[in-house]
Amino acid sequence: MFSSVAHLARANPFNAPHLQLVHDGLAGPRSSPAGPPGQPQRSRKLAAAAVEEYSCEYGSMKFYALCGFGGVLSCGLTHTAVVPLDLVKCRMQVDPQKYKGIFNGFSVTLKEDGVRGLAKGWAPTFIGYSMQGLCKFGFYEVFKVLYSNMLGEENAYLWRTSLYLAASASAEFFADIALAPMEATKVRIQTQPGYANTLRDAAPKMYKEEGLKAFYKGVAPLWMRQIPYTMMKFACFERTVEALYKFVVPKPRSECSKPEQLVVTFVAGYIGVWKGLFARIIMIGTLTALQWFIYDSVKVYFRLPRPPPPEMPESLKKKLGLTQ
Repeated sequence: MFSSVAHLARANPFNAPHLQLVHDGLAGPRSSPAGPPGQPQRSRKLAAAAVEEYSCEYGSMKFYALCGFGGVLSCGLTHTAVVPLDLVKCRMQVDPQKYKGIFNGFSVTLKEDGVRGLAKGWAPTFIGYSMQGLCKFGFYEVFKVLYSNMLGEENAYLWRTSLYLAASASAEFFADIALAPMEATKVRIQTQPGYANTLRDAAPKMYKEEGLKAFYKGVAPLWMRQIPYTMMKFACFERTVEALYKFVVPKPRSECSKPEQLVVTFVAGYIGVWKGLFARIIMIGTLTALQWFIYDSVKVYFRLPRPPPPEMPESLKKKLGLTQ
């Protein structure tokens, strides 16, 4: 087990293409083929057979729509579940003298507003992050296919980390535009006592006072915060899944059961955010892992195509002299 983890740690997912080929054992003529000559063909035959079980074609409008729906559930449910923690965090940032810490913040909020006070802002949170999830996950799949087609099969494989970074950044750009109005409304409700207690009170009041600008003046800070985070979140997840199946899981994904695949998804979601303080690891790690778990569960439930981890194209293997 420890040797598997060591191999996983050494396989840096952000290596340049040439260095990654070295890690894969595919850099030169001395390298041995990754498996038996018939293995790639067998994998593709299994994948082709599995197409019959899918509810739609990969890259179709139905596929993108259901991926977006998975994003709605993934982000909407998880962010709504942590509204009390988010409320206290926002109040600590706005008034650190009054809310001196997490536990003190909860205590003051309960004393002043009661238990219901901890749920302030749940409606704009659910609507806003559902819209963000729709765009984040749905558009990520769109841009991943679009950029892959632009690069071509070989370059898409060689530069797959850059592909994940570009696709996730593009998706998050639109996701934050969708989130901004509800995020602005949520912050007003949570941090300005007496301004408004509900979405239907706050939104009209904000529009009357400042117009549409009130809902979008925070979009630039959102981009600065969310785009880098999402780029790392998606790229780390994709490469971690690839590494887990390569170094840790003892069989190909096509031979894993659906529950086994979902466990890999959850673990990859956690590993992808393993840098940082312990408390942040627990909160953000759990939130991120749950988001990937819910998203992948939706794909499994609706029988969406879930391509296996990327493999080197046959044309590239021929160029490197790895095939007969």
